[in-house]
Amino acid sequence: MSSDAGHSEIQGSRLLATCLLGGVVLAVSVVGFFLVYPPQRSFGIWRRRKKKPIRVYMDGCFDMMHYGHCNALRQARALGDQLVVGVVCDAEIIANKGPPVTPLHERMIMVSAVKWVDEIIPDAPYAITEDFMKKLFDEYNIDYIIHGDDPCILPDGTDAYALAKKVGRYKQIKRTEGVSSTDIVGRMLLCVRERSNSDSHNHSSLQRQFSHGHSQKFEDGGSGSGTRISHFLPTSRRIVQFSNGKGPGPDARIVYIDGAFDLFHAGHVEILRLARGLGDFLLVGIHTDQTVRSQTL
Repeated sequence: MSSDAGHSEIQGSRLLATCLLGGVVLAVSVVGFFLVYPPQRSFGIWRRRKKKPIRVYMDGCFDMMHYGHCNALRQARALGDQLVVGVVCDAEIIANKGPPVTPLHERMIMVSAVKWVDEIIPDAPYAITEDFMKKLFDEYNIDYIIHGDDPCILPDGTDAYALAKKVGRYKQIKRTEGVSSTDIVGRMLLCVRERSNSDSHNHSSLQRQFSHGHSQKFEDGGSGSGTRISHFLPTSRRIVQFSNGKGPGPDARIVYIDGAFDLFHAGHVEILRLARGLGDFLLVGIHTDQTVRSQTL
């Protein structure tokens, strides 16, 4: 009996030793595998978790902000994981383009309301200087500097983004055709009715200069003095790109607000923010051009 017990004890010891030896061999094998094949080259999931986000920078005046600006920010954000936006200060705009219509703090409110914007740099310079570019790379960890395909020429004739292009950290997006702050100013001027026959020549000149000179007829068949032509085509695909594609939940409190939202500004952003805070889902109604004209003319 004691002999059998001793034999069983010996077998158990051998089994335990075998398991321990096998565990050591397995551990050494795993360590050796990771030394030969580091995780970042062997496991895509691990690499994605540790991957540094691509941060892109885009600057602009964003004066009289319109959907062309929003579309540019959308395109810029698509080139990276995080979008940092520089809002050019009033003094820089005055020096390079002329006085802005909206002050810096209002332009910052407008930019911060765009869903593709992750961070804002106030008082950004109009041109990418060497010092500011170094600050972007070192302090803000920017990978690429983004701008539209329209040229940005400084008063001295040089390219505002020449340094970024030189170091290979520049990427370009398409400009949204058919709308600009300059064109919006032109439309505003065309909305002023002719007060005398002597103004007819100036009015025609403005029509040729802004909105390609196309005047829009009023729905009642009359000829209107206001020109509201845009060559931006809001296709279904484009609208989806601007939408989050989410509807209200089954128990959501739905808030409705309507308005013309003409010359969309910081006040509009604030009232929409307050309205959204009153419920879970905000539905916005936009008045037609005909409705707006019937109430304002």
